Amino acid sequence: MSANMVALAYLVASVFFILALKGLSSPESARRGNLFGMVGMAIAVATTLTLTQNWLLILGCIAVGGTIGAIVAQRVQMTAMPELVAFMHSLVGLAAVFIAIAAINNPVSFGLPAILPAGSKLELFLGTFIGAMTWSGSVIAFLKLSGRMSGTPIVFSGQHMLNLLLAIAMVGFGLWFFFSETTNWTAFIAMTTIAFVLGFLIIIPIGGADMPVVISMLNSYSGWAAAGIGFSLGNPMLIIAGSLVGSSGAILSYIMCKAMNRPFLSVILGGFGSDGGAIVATDGTQKTHRSGSAEDAAFLMGNADSVIIIPGYGLAVARAQHAVKELAEVLHKKGVNVRFAIHPVAGRMPGHMNVLLAEAEIPYEQVQEMEEINSDFSNTDVVLVLGANDVVNPAANVPGSPIYGMPILDAHKARTVMVVKRSMAVGYAGLDNDLFYMDKTMMIFGDAKKVVEHMVKAL
Repeated sequence: MSANMVALAYLVASVFFILALKGLSSPESARRGNLFGMVGMAIAVATTLTLTQNWLLILGCIAVGGTIGAIVAQRVQMTAMPELVAFMHSLVGLAAVFIAIAAINNPVSFGLPAILPAGSKLELFLGTFIGAMTWSGSVIAFLKLSGRMSGTPIVFSGQHMLNLLLAIAMVGFGLWFFFSETTNWTAFIAMTTIAFVLGFLIIIPIGGADMPVVISMLNSYSGWAAAGIGFSLGNPMLIIAGSLVGSSGAILSYIMCKAMNRPFLSVILGGFGSDGGAIVATDGTQKTHRSGSAEDAAFLMGNADSVIIIPGYGLAVARAQHAVKELAEVLHKKGVNVRFAIHPVAGRMPGHMNVLLAEAEIPYEQVQEMEEINSDFSNTDVVLVLGANDVVNPAANVPGSPIYGMPILDAHKARTVMVVKRSMAVGYAGLDNDLFYMDKTMMIFGDAKKVVEHMVKAL
């Protein structure tokens, strides 16, 4: 292919990527968005194959990676989607590091001068340290999200100072590499090693409550790493794709922080989150709550005019989305107005609950975002909370609370609230929820799927 044909093909692929992002902005068009993304990537890969003589090797690697990806995609559960996304981010970061190493080792094969110019060194430096931090940070996020590591923040004395010193040292070695007349492997390896360590240290103090922000942030990092390497290789497709991922991830991080009323820097410098503790009132007495059965809940919902269902991570763990759809259908046949309320950070990654409900083919018109539905809670007969905690915690309205100012779903304003949980344990923010102890609230303990199935049977 001529240079003009290559540029045109990459431009077409870029347009498909932009259409993919547009499609993914809504559950109704998400499948079409995914299709556009796959078409764009197919065009980009096919175009790249025309620029190399090693296309058999590349196709072989694609076949191996594609086979692994297909197997994982078939086996992964929806509850494991957040950690899978974090794992994929780590691979993007590691790929950026490997490409930079290969380009520095043999720049001529990448179309670069034998002696790397200053601009290429700067781009490789940026792509490498961002990619290295993305890999190690994503590994920690994967371990926390998969339960292999506690979601409690890991903090120690002098942590921020250590991170600052490591960041200064990393930049120092990067400048040494940049100003060296020849390839300075010592400086490059030292800079890359420190970046790997810094990625670990930045993520370990972040608690489970802030994981949605971490996922979108790492997504952004992986994009900027790819874009940096794209500049070094003179590949416009890599620059455009990386910039799209980087900018969209950054915007999503901002949206998540806004939804949690958390400054971005406070998340990065160490978020809140704990494994929970005893439920004790401020006067030292044990708090009391009212509990009921699935049959009690079914009776209340069956005689209501309106019901709002709030899904949380407990629904995902129990894989209860299909049972919830059946519950909504039964209530609808009884003339009950059923809707679903989605908080932006419900679950463990942005859009987690939307994906689960879409998988169960719950009609999109029944699913409403927090801004759309919050004003309706005061006129709602029954709210059914399934495994959600922090996103319905009225403590967000109490000055001095760690989550004060965080926008929440106003479930506490409904006439009756029913909460399905396995226990009275606190959420990822490590805070008790006063909603559970209100006179209007009935706690129903058990696995969300089994409880909902009992509700359906009772109805």
